[in-house]
Amino acid sequence: MKKGTRRNNEVRDHYDFSGGVRVKYADRYAEGTNVVVLDPDIARLFPNGQAVNEDAAGSGPNCSDTGAKANRH
Repeated sequence: MKKGTRRNNEVRDHYDFSGGVRVKYADRYAEGTNVVVLDPDIARLFPNGQAVNEDAAGSGPNCSDTGAKANRH
């Protein structure tokens, strides 16, 4: 099946990107991102991502008794 060519901008006219900001999140993206997907039964135990992070920060294998995190590479 061939893709048709656009003969008019009828579909595109309702998009307005004039207020957009280029590279708004480029710095954050460049730092890198770690995504962890929780199983649904585990996710139900936490109200939000911050609660997951707080819980993980206090009980992970990279934490010492003082609460300092080990260097990650």
